[in-house]
Amino acid sequence: MRAIGQDSFGGPEVLKVVEVERPEPGPGEVLVRVHAAGVNPTDLWHRETGGLAGSIVRLGWDVSGVVEAVGHGVTLFEPGDEVFGMPRQPLAAGTYAEYVTSPARHLVRKPAGLSHVDAAALPLAALTAWQALVDVADVQPGQRVLIHAAAGGVGHLAVQIAKARGAYVIGTAREAKHDFLRGLGADEVVDYSRADFAEVVSDVDVVVDGIGGEYGPRSLRTLREGGIVVSLASPAEKALGEVAREAGRRATFMVVEADQAGMRAVADLAADGRLRAQIDTVLPLEEVAKAHEIVAAGRTTGKVVLTVAR
Repeated sequence: MRAIGQDSFGGPEVLKVVEVERPEPGPGEVLVRVHAAGVNPTDLWHRETGGLAGSIVRLGWDVSGVVEAVGHGVTLFEPGDEVFGMPRQPLAAGTYAEYVTSPARHLVRKPAGLSHVDAAALPLAALTAWQALVDVADVQPGQRVLIHAAAGGVGHLAVQIAKARGAYVIGTAREAKHDFLRGLGADEVVDYSRADFAEVVSDVDVVVDGIGGEYGPRSLRTLREGGIVVSLASPAEKALGEVAREAGRRATFMVVEADQAGMRAVADLAADGRLRAQIDTVLPLEEVAKAHEIVAAGRTTGKVVLTVAR
């Protein structure tokens, strides 16, 4: 099968199409013929450094495709089922390929009204948003939620999930993206390049911070007592927790995990039309380097997706 590989760490130019053996599903696994694979910032980090393990891995975690074969003991799916999900995260998955194996319970059925491209754009980013807002922060109707980088891959999905939970949503983004965010349901949008969000936003219950650095301490200033900052940016943000406690607030860092219950919630929202991924760019597998360049530029509105099946 065709897949994307690399022989060394580096820029997008190290990525290349290689021919490798098609994998076989083990017990509890399915083999998926990949139709589309999402591209995420973590893919770039692993390409450049190997991630936390520091070793070269097969890139790609988002997948949408069709079950080709099932391993021993699988009862959830059968060949021909259309599925999508985020296999194995935080371990390597390798969805930049024509076929990928996945634990069956890391996938869910793709809603019939969702294309493979649209479905492949959802899993990692939508699960990140869901786990931050629902599992960690337990957002409730009427609460005020501040989402940084609100037009980005995770951010624009977090806006929709927070609205689906009944929250009042405030997003930070450049002015050119304000109409887009209002169209997703954002109640307020702040242009971070023209105003200090910490000076104009207050009484917030939950902050989702995908930027990190000084955004964490500044976000604490927007919280009401007992509010929480959920950082997605860096383990270094763990230190923010002590500062938050001293101020009567909370702060935590989280890493997205494979989660079938979360994926089912994401699939239900997508099927109901309450959650959609904005597709910024679609490219064929062979143009993976260009896809990484686009994501690295940090100017996308929504997601970049690779198409795989011919």
